[in-house]
Amino acid sequence: MRRELHIFLTAVMFYTRIPCPKWVDHNPEFIGFSTRYFPLIGWIIGGAYAAVIVLSSFIFQSAISIILGLVFSILLTGAFHEDGFADACDGFGGGWTKEKILSIMKDSRLGTYGVVGVILIFMLKVFSTIELIQLTRIPPFILLIVSSHSLSRMMAVIIIYSQPYVREDQDSKAKPVATGTSFYNFLIALLFGLVPFIYFLVQTNWLFAFVLIPMALITFYLSSYFKRWIGGYTGDCLGATQQVNEVIFLLSILVLWKFI
Repeated sequence: MRRELHIFLTAVMFYTRIPCPKWVDHNPEFIGFSTRYFPLIGWIIGGAYAAVIVLSSFIFQSAISIILGLVFSILLTGAFHEDGFADACDGFGGGWTKEKILSIMKDSRLGTYGVVGVILIFMLKVFSTIELIQLTRIPPFILLIVSSHSLSRMMAVIIIYSQPYVREDQDSKAKPVATGTSFYNFLIALLFGLVPFIYFLVQTNWLFAFVLIPMALITFYLSSYFKRWIGGYTGDCLGATQQVNEVIFLLSILVLWKFI
């Protein structure tokens, strides 16, 4: 039990900025195992994000509440996935060979593609969430926000499980998960990814399950795209996968809401 707790806290430490006990370290073995809890981290971040939105909405308008929620969620993660998304935009936008793409993504400086990409994806998050909060009551809204975070992280785990890691440098932020994940860890990650959404489906309408189709399609496309250009994935690719799928989930829910 203590070992499993250690693995979970390692996931918290690796994927967030939430303080952990001093006895939790960056043990590469535990970081590798912690992939199973990546979607569960989505419960924490998504739940905190939704809580800030709901609580602040009693004082502010929806747009301000959502921006405050985003600020809080970014503080919790240290913009871990947003940084990966921005680097992926720069790398694949400005590089035309595997070596150039990897070099650009490793560069700490932010380029035009990254800036534009982050601005656009934040705009999509804000405006889609504004529309969503106007359509739903508080309990299903919270479940949807948590599901957007857990499912989008689950999609990143699918890429970890199905594709090879391509960087050879030892200082890469995704190096500890470079060996992939076992089928057992993969199944646990799927479980944590799906549970909040399944609960939402039980409480509302099972037809909303169709939202998984565009998410699966975009994940397959991104996986194929990464494979074609660089031969696999990097940590930045996982961040991009998470961010894109979070937005795809919100947009797909809004589309389905018009027909269900």
